[in-house]
Amino acid sequence: MKKLFFNFLFLILVLGACAQAPADRPLVLNPKFDKKISQTISFSVPTISPKELAEKEEDKIYILDAREREEYDVSHIPNAQFIGYDNFDVSTIKNIPKNAPIVVYCSIGYRSEKIGEQLQKNGYSNVSNLYGSIFEWMNQGFPVENNDGETTQKVHTYNKAWSKWVDENKATKVW
Repeated sequence: MKKLFFNFLFLILVLGACAQAPADRPLVLNPKFDKKISQTISFSVPTISPKELAEKEEDKIYILDAREREEYDVSHIPNAQFIGYDNFDVSTIKNIPKNAPIVVYCSIGYRSEKIGEQLQKNGYSNVSNLYGSIFEWMNQGFPVENNDGETTQKVHTYNKAWSKWVDENKATKVW
C-alpha cells in the first residue's frame, strides 16, 4: 500500500511539473499578476504580448474581444471585434480567413484561451491569446477606446476582486 501511495504521489508531482507555465512567456509588469495568469490559463493557445500586438499592423490582424458586451462597451482595444464568451458562436466570424492572424483577449486570458481553443478546433490555424489580456494591455499603457472610438482610461475589471490586477495609475476601474 505504501508503494502504491508513493507511486501515486510521484505521478502527481511529475504531471504537475509538466503543467508549469513556459519560462519564455510574455512580460507582465507585476510578478504577482504574472503568477495569477500562469496559474489560470493552460497555455493551450500560443500567447502574444501586449507589446507584440501593439506593434502589428492593424489591417493584417483580427483582434477578437471575448468578454461580455457590458465589458466591451466600457472599453476595448482599438479595432477589436466583439465576439463575447457565454454565447460565442464561431459562425459570427465566418468572414475571417482560416489562416489569418487572430488575437483573442478578455480580462486576463482565461476566456480568450477557451475561445482560441474553439477557433483552433474549427480550423483557424493562426490564433494567439493576448497574455494578460486587456488588464496587462492597460498596465503597459496601451490605448483603449469606447464605442464612439474615443480614447478612454476606463476598463471593466469584471468585479472588485479582479480589479486589483489593473494598475490604478493607468486606468479608471469599472465593474
